[in-house]
Amino acid sequence: MTKKLYLFTTDGCHLCEMALAIVQPLLSDTKWQLTLVEISEEASLVEQYGIRIPVLLKEGAIEDLGWPFDQEQVVSYLN
Repeated sequence: MTKKLYLFTTDGCHLCEMALAIVQPLLSDTKWQLTLVEISEEASLVEQYGIRIPVLLKEGAIEDLGWPFDQEQVVSYLN
């Protein structure tokens, strides 16, 4: 069963590009499907994540994983 993982991001965010480079290789052989969420398209997302992006959020989770994070922290968050 595939689970969704959301990466909250915005255009021109170099930290978001770094986060994507960390996360994508970890998901190649897993049950996780990564969805990029553009926060600028929704005011509530800008308010919630604007100064915290990039942020990872597992589908159905309450706690997210905010930047900075490394591969080890992402793996721990997903497990």
